[in-house]
Amino acid sequence: MTNKTVLLVDDSSTTRVRHRILITQKTSYTVDTASNGQEAVRKAVNESPGLILMDVMMPGMSGLEVCEALRKDERTKRIPVVLLTFKTGEEFAKAGFESGCNEYMEKPVDEGELVRVLTKYLG
Repeated sequence: MTNKTVLLVDDSSTTRVRHRILITQKTSYTVDTASNGQEAVRKAVNESPGLILMDVMMPGMSGLEVCEALRKDERTKRIPVVLLTFKTGEEFAKAGFESGCNEYMEKPVDEGELVRVLTKYLG
C-alpha cells in the first residue's frame, strides 16, 4: 500500500499554503510540510512520505542537495521527488534529474499537471 502523504517542502510559507490547499482540494492525499532542506530530510527518513514535492531554491540546503542526500540513503532512495522551480531552461532541468528527481516542474505550477504528476506516483 502506497503512502498517500505528500511532503511539501518550500521556504515560502505562502507557497506551502497555496500548494497544500490545491492538493487537499483536488486530491484525497494528505499533506505534510517542511520549510527547509534539513527538515525535509529528517521527515523523509522518519515518516517515509509517498512523494516529496520540493522547491529547488532554498537557503541552507537546496532542493538539489536534498534530493542527492535522499538518493544516497537506503531508507529514502525510492521516495519519488518532484522538484519545483522558477528557473527555466534545459541546464536547470538536467541538474534536477542528475540530483535524482523523478519530475521537474516550473513554477507557477499548472494545477492539472500537478494533480496528474501526484496521481502518477501515488495512484
